[in-house]
Amino acid sequence: MPRKGSPFSRQRGLRWQYQEMPEGMSWDGAPPISEINVGGNLRRLREEHNLSIRALAEISGLAINTLSLIENGKSSPSVSTLQQLAVALEVPITAFFETESPRNNIAYVKADCRPRASFDHGILEDLGAGAAIRAVEPFVLTLEPETGSGFPEIMHTGYEFVYCLEGRIAYTIEGHTFLLEPGDSLLFEAHLRHRWQNLNSTKSRTVLVLYPTDENDTPTQRHFSRE
Repeated sequence: MPRKGSPFSRQRGLRWQYQEMPEGMSWDGAPPISEINVGGNLRRLREEHNLSIRALAEISGLAINTLSLIENGKSSPSVSTLQQLAVALEVPITAFFETESPRNNIAYVKADCRPRASFDHGILEDLGAGAAIRAVEPFVLTLEPETGSGFPEIMHTGYEFVYCLEGRIAYTIEGHTFLLEPGDSLLFEAHLRHRWQNLNSTKSRTVLVLYPTDENDTPTQRHFSRE
């Protein structure tokens, strides 16, 4: 999944759904992944900074009641709210999505057990769940019919690789459009302005690999948690 956790929120963004391993099966030593506790991570980070809820509210510009609801798991913060908190606490936004589960140097994920996240236009499935490997972020992306990333166009560090599994997807990079059909692939420098669109009247699926070169960059958020 994205580095140091997944930079998504339940509101207007993504919420990872972790499926437990069926009884009697294992991940060769890898523990089942539990749902990420954003509120608990916020409380931990606030306490590590020796801040009261009132102090954090003053620094972040958020209401005390809002922070209390988030910490107690009674409210799901938007990406913009988490960005405010990340700035106030001087941490990357991914810090709110870290899990206590140990991460491994091998990611073996069964097809029916990988984490899935829903967003406005489809489903994102994590192909690297539980791994300590930070260099790449591999996903299976399912797009709803005739949906797209919209504007503004996306830019981030590193590289992006797309392999079409089914359907037809158009990637527009710096004004040039590339049509991807089953078996077609695309690799490009991700600092180039880009956007995508499912041209089909049915769902399309791709393998998407993001390779950010800045550890604080969040390309998944740029693609799928648009405000």
